[in-house]
Amino acid sequence: MSFNRGDKIVLATGNQGKVRELGALLQEFEVEVLPQNKFGVKEAEETGLTFVENAILKARNAAAHTGMPAIADDSGLEVDFIKGAPGIYSARYATLDGESGVSGDGEDEVGGDLANNKKLLQVLSAVPEQERTARFQCLMVYMEHPEDPTPLIAQGTWEGHILTEPQGDNGFGYDPLFFVKEQNCSSAQLSAEVKNVLSHRGQALQKLVEMLR
Repeated sequence: MSFNRGDKIVLATGNQGKVRELGALLQEFEVEVLPQNKFGVKEAEETGLTFVENAILKARNAAAHTGMPAIADDSGLEVDFIKGAPGIYSARYATLDGESGVSGDGEDEVGGDLANNKKLLQVLSAVPEQERTARFQCLMVYMEHPEDPTPLIAQGTWEGHILTEPQGDNGFGYDPLFFVKEQNCSSAQLSAEVKNVLSHRGQALQKLVEMLR
């Protein structure tokens, strides 16, 4: 596996922050990182039962529609007290029908984040601090083409615990509830630069770049 100067890689997301972050880390290869929405690629249906399955589905979808190598990630929050939930359903936790994994009506991203955080706080309302341990997981995948039988897979894990109320305005998702002991603050109180180094996604991205290197 090798890159040539000027090669293009599609990132299976429309998030410009992710595009910039990946582009900076891949700068040494002199390749161009482009978001899939630049090519009108629709989001893949996340039907997998694990983070890695969903990441592969996303990467395969992006590669199939663009004819370019693709990188995708799937991430989520695992809370020990509730047996690893919300896990792969983190983005739609508030709309799940009980514990079945079936999602109900969707919400906009900001409204969804608020609803997810509210539900998590309700579920953990009587749980003491020492039992509120949790972690963010990220599985990141690189596929040279849609039928790539040996995709590169990197995992990043970020340990912390769940606060009793939101703190901080940076970040998104569960960041305001995720306390980072080493920094003595929530993920939402970290600068983007610090978070990108410490986070599950930052760790997975660094590992993937090492594999590509």
